[in-house]
Amino acid sequence: MKTVMLLGGSTEQVIAIKYAKEQGYYTILCDYLLDNPGQYFSDEYYCVSTTDKEAVLEIAKQKKIDGIVAYSSEIAIATAAYVANKLNLPSNPYESVLILSNKNLFRNFLRDNGFNCPKARSFFSKSEAKECLIEFQFPLMVKPVDSSGSRGISRIFSEEEFNPAFEYALSKSKQKMVIVEEYIDMAHEYTIGGDLIVVNGIIEYFGFINGYRDIEGNSFVPMGNSYPVFMEEEKLSIVRNELQKVIDCLNINMGVLNFDVVFNQNGNPFIIEMAARNGANRVSQLLKVATGVDLVKVIVEATVNNFVIRMEDSKYPKYYATYYLHSLEKGVLNNIKFSDEINGNIIDKVMYRERGDEIDGFDGLDKIIGIILLEFEFYEELKFKMNNIKHYIDIQITTKEANYAENSR
Repeated sequence: MKTVMLLGGSTEQVIAIKYAKEQGYYTILCDYLLDNPGQYFSDEYYCVSTTDKEAVLEIAKQKKIDGIVAYSSEIAIATAAYVANKLNLPSNPYESVLILSNKNLFRNFLRDNGFNCPKARSFFSKSEAKECLIEFQFPLMVKPVDSSGSRGISRIFSEEEFNPAFEYALSKSKQKMVIVEEYIDMAHEYTIGGDLIVVNGIIEYFGFINGYRDIEGNSFVPMGNSYPVFMEEEKLSIVRNELQKVIDCLNINMGVLNFDVVFNQNGNPFIIEMAARNGANRVSQLLKVATGVDLVKVIVEATVNNFVIRMEDSKYPKYYATYYLHSLEKGVLNNIKFSDEINGNIIDKVMYRERGDEIDGFDGLDKIIGIILLEFEFYEELKFKMNNIKHYIDIQITTKEANYAENSR
């Protein structure tokens, strides 16, 4: 029996633990949260932070693991690579994974290797950053260098907006470091993202999906994805080439990587993000129903050196999407109503919050209430309903005061 260590036991990550168990692997989970649901599915559980490389390494040595997985976890992928490199297990170079995990390092990598990249600089000090604003052209993006889930991101149009944007980004950064970069004026309203599979240094599968943003709320926080991708083949070919160049430059050998690409008004591609992990928020599940490729299976098996996996892009004659249930208002979740027009499209649903839970305004992916997976018969139906999806879903939020008064009656 092979032993697989999994870093992170959130609701999102349970699917990887379940898959490993179903294949007969002995599973060891590390997660610093005592209430993580993954512990109830794994064979062993250790209350250890997935960012504590040495502590995780010590457990891995003691248990003589055969593979280590950081499924859909931005904060744990560097630890997984570190441990795998130390124990000579299947993985990618630790230094390369670090570059992909840090916006500052990744922007420097792109610039130094001739990729399109917005002008960017990173700062620990707000005063130093403010002095350097003269070097930039507004609008600017202000981001933490190391946060996940689109937390702490702002777009600013003037120097007057800089202080709160910097402080907001700094509050979401573990390294207390903020990157300032010039805004890319996108040629399309959708980002092009998804997951890819690398085998022996070659990208063998591209799972392209459209990325949606909440234009009414925070337009830099994703609110869902859809398949098939809307972009023409000529541009997709350009994206394929750019992503393979990154793989080559960083000596990435194996696994699943998530990516996010945009084109500017001049038709030039910009790789916004690339991470050595499966896409979070059910990207793998969307691609499985849409293309038949099981990316959860791929990453678990790859980490135990089993890459005999069918990876043909066997497209189905239907159209699919995910939508992240969220609220722009802060309060208490009262109810969620789906209209008949959209209810028939829902084929799966996962809820992270329930009635009576406190809900924060949607400023990051940690504020998702739940995720629905949708199926459509026609391409036109997919486009129309996803562009108008808020008209079909009524998320009812009450204030804390109103909720307390109602419960006190």
